[in-house]
Amino acid sequence: MMPVSGSALSTYTSGVERLLASYRSIPATASVRLAKPTSNLFRTRAKTSAPGLDTSGLTDVISIDPDARTADVAGMCTYENLVATTLRYGLSPLVVPQLRTITLGGAVTGLGIESASFRNGLPHESVLEMDILTGAGELLTVSADQHADLYRAFPNSYGTLGYSTRLRIELEPIAPFVALRHIRFHSLDAMLAAMERIVETRGLDGVAVDYLDAVVFSADESYLCVGKRTTTPGPVSDYTGNDIYYRSIQHDSAEGSGKEDRLTINDYFWRWDTDWFWCSRAFGAQHPRLRRWWPRRFRRSSVYWKFVSLDQRFGIGDRIENHNGRPPRERVVQDVEVPIERAREFLQWFLDAVPITPIWLCPLRLRDHHGWPLYPIRPDHTYVNIGFWSSVPAGATEGETNRAIERKVSQLDGHKSLYSDSFYTREEFDELYGGESYNTVKKTYDPDSRLLDLYAKAVQRR
Repeated sequence: MMPVSGSALSTYTSGVERLLASYRSIPATASVRLAKPTSNLFRTRAKTSAPGLDTSGLTDVISIDPDARTADVAGMCTYENLVATTLRYGLSPLVVPQLRTITLGGAVTGLGIESASFRNGLPHESVLEMDILTGAGELLTVSADQHADLYRAFPNSYGTLGYSTRLRIELEPIAPFVALRHIRFHSLDAMLAAMERIVETRGLDGVAVDYLDAVVFSADESYLCVGKRTTTPGPVSDYTGNDIYYRSIQHDSAEGSGKEDRLTINDYFWRWDTDWFWCSRAFGAQHPRLRRWWPRRFRRSSVYWKFVSLDQRFGIGDRIENHNGRPPRERVVQDVEVPIERAREFLQWFLDAVPITPIWLCPLRLRDHHGWPLYPIRPDHTYVNIGFWSSVPAGATEGETNRAIERKVSQLDGHKSLYSDSFYTREEFDELYGGESYNTVKKTYDPDSRLLDLYAKAVQRR
């Protein structure tokens, strides 16, 4: 391993020492939490004045081994920093989640996904080993061969089994550009069938496919976004300015026809971040006149997230709705995974029942065959991640629309991510997210329950 800089390793070592010292300073009767200035979670939780763990010094890439194509990375390093470092070596993580400020540790303990997931699986599957601070205060190196029970249960545990301080991950070679083809479909069946063929063959029209996702605007307007890495130089698009990426996907051509585009590899990785997919429209950032004056450096998900935090804190949106004589809104911000053969049924139900579009789709197949007990989906089977992020008029009961989505996903043998609001009963939750497997690992590595229980964190929002 080659240190990224002369001070990278010493910075990390000092950071671990501060982390351990902050753990020891928290009273044994108090819960342990991270002291994090930012978050990409949409779950609210009870406020606390208790001190959190000091994670300063755990935000950088520690070292790169370009020959082995691996990197040692501190747990709180953002993908923005990680990608900026690996691109200098002509490499990237196997999966780069869409938003710049997602941390590597967060994507592993909370799951992440992107357009390489149909061939590379999920981010935790490229982790070769991790150093984890457990709830018991031990710093353990875990892998498929060391503390394998913790290694397997860590993905989707959301910090309730411990916090990763260092992760060694696989990297893959990249090219300077991504050639894109946005293929239009007039039916969900045709789009999903084409998606499944690409996943199975890893190609389209005899050409290898490197990246694959999709956008559904309506039942009769959807697009596969097919990406191919290329070294061929030429003009590239820029969606950090006045042009908006998701709008560039749309075209009026016949079914099966494609619109071509090109991006630098860096701009491709962050194509969704500039406008937080399409959610920046809620803040006026897509209005042509306002966008002209909106500084580029503030066109990013981390800025929009601050607006959301203010709304959650002060109830601004509900106050506006009340002032206009309308009912409050229910936040529907979710990602779900369903088997590809059930995806059409879910999408049609959703389009009929929930007034939210566009919808993002991302196919995935697990690489690993040994299983991840806290998110048990089948290996060697294609799933579709379906993401939708907005709000609807509140119903008669709390979380009415979210509860209906949970029921539908379970009926279709799917799962949903836990980064946002959940309403499962304890029994439903245990059946879906590890149950006894989780409890066994929890008792082993956090015997005094210094960290929150997963159900308490994901559903009760404590």
